[in-house]
Amino acid sequence: MTALPATADNVLLAEAGEGTRVQFQGIEKSYGANRVLHGVDLDIAPGEFVSLLGPSGCGKTTALRVLAGLENADGGVVLLGGKDVSRIPTNKRDIGMVFQSYSLFPHLGVADNTAFGLRRRGVGKAAAGRRALDALALVGLEGLADRFPHQLSGGQQQRVALARALVTEPRVLLLDEPLSALDAKVRVQLRDEIRRIQLRLGITTVFVTHDQEEALAVSDRIAVMDAGRIDQIDTPEELYLRPATAHVAAFVGLSSVVPGDAVGDHVMVWGQRLPLRSPADGPVDVYLRPENVFFASEADAATEALVQESTFLGSVRRTLVRTESGELVRVQHSPRFHPAFGDRVRIAVTPEPVAVRTRG
Repeated sequence: MTALPATADNVLLAEAGEGTRVQFQGIEKSYGANRVLHGVDLDIAPGEFVSLLGPSGCGKTTALRVLAGLENADGGVVLLGGKDVSRIPTNKRDIGMVFQSYSLFPHLGVADNTAFGLRRRGVGKAAAGRRALDALALVGLEGLADRFPHQLSGGQQQRVALARALVTEPRVLLLDEPLSALDAKVRVQLRDEIRRIQLRLGITTVFVTHDQEEALAVSDRIAVMDAGRIDQIDTPEELYLRPATAHVAAFVGLSSVVPGDAVGDHVMVWGQRLPLRSPADGPVDVYLRPENVFFASEADAATEALVQESTFLGSVRRTLVRTESGELVRVQHSPRFHPAFGDRVRIAVTPEPVAVRTRG
């Protein structure tokens, strides 16, 4: 999409802003006896795109709702731009929100849906209409302003919801699983569009998702959550290549779990010595990335295995094998090699640092 011209009364189409710093300091939240957030600390730089990633029930949506002011924290402080907003209501926090459900008004056209927040803030009809059209242009819907929600596809409706969140020029944009109701192709297109718009505007963005591919594709940093805590927050590359915990290794990317014996800074797997991310001792579960497992020759230190299945994925092939001791291991390799079910193979591991979990 070509760059849009700036207008005098709409910063959406002007130069990107600097964004707003977002901070959680010791945020706690409980529902009855169930503690959902355990002293969460988070520091998001101005203009940064941070994803909260984790399984259902890990606390990511609750954290977003606390940031939005839809839930009050039981302890800790929420800061926006260095100001404590912990007790400030949602409509005073200057935040834009997009949810999984589009929540468009069925009786209003696209332009009026987009301008709704502006009209509630007392912006005149003409000015609100102009700014709504600018916001729709930003999301590629300038030609659909007169349509009604039922005349739009799911992806188009979510674009309207995004335009409505942005038209008020919020300091922070919150996205709560906004793509999960869309089909795969539209989800990827809109995911990339959201990232393009976020970079265009320089708006600080917090994105909640359980989809690791989405988080890896769009984020400056990802906070992986588990049981109300942040296990690790880092760039997508660091999370994938250097997971700090077994939970992160298991949740981000694809891993096979095999037994090993750890001694200090290394672990023994199938007679191979592999470096550890963190020191450990004793029996452990070892997390192996499929791209770090390879088919080996007789000369390599390796273990024998039987092919269970092999899947063609375009640029690579992923083959599942069962070792002699019964572990299921995925091997990612060139599609030129096509092993068949029941083939006997040998596998080994590249000496990359691995994450482990101590066996109880």
